[in-house]
Amino acid sequence: MKSFIRSLFLVLLVLSALPIAPGHAQTLSLQQAQQQGFVGEQQDGYLGIVTQAPGVQALVDDINLKRRQLYRDIARKNNINLQAVEALAGKKAIENAGSGEMVQGNDGQWMKKP
Repeated sequence: MKSFIRSLFLVLLVLSALPIAPGHAQTLSLQQAQQQGFVGEQQDGYLGIVTQAPGVQALVDDINLKRRQLYRDIARKNNINLQAVEALAGKKAIENAGSGEMVQGNDGQWMKKP
């Protein structure tokens, strides 16, 4: 279980620095989108759109696709179901979000992390 959590943490760390795919006119990093309140971490382990802006949908789609692939790999490697990986990833991503970043509360509403 320790290696599972460590793997998940490393995955989230790597994904936090990824820009959107090349070829898009608007290049926006995850960190920029989070700092500007465009996106936030959801309970299900995926990135959600808080406010639409140029490049945000492409960023969210790209990051979530990569997260889903990594979560599946982690689930297979540890012989656990995908939903368990997603839930733990969501919990860890919300815990690791910076102060002032948007996160999804238990009620599903967006809020700034204190």
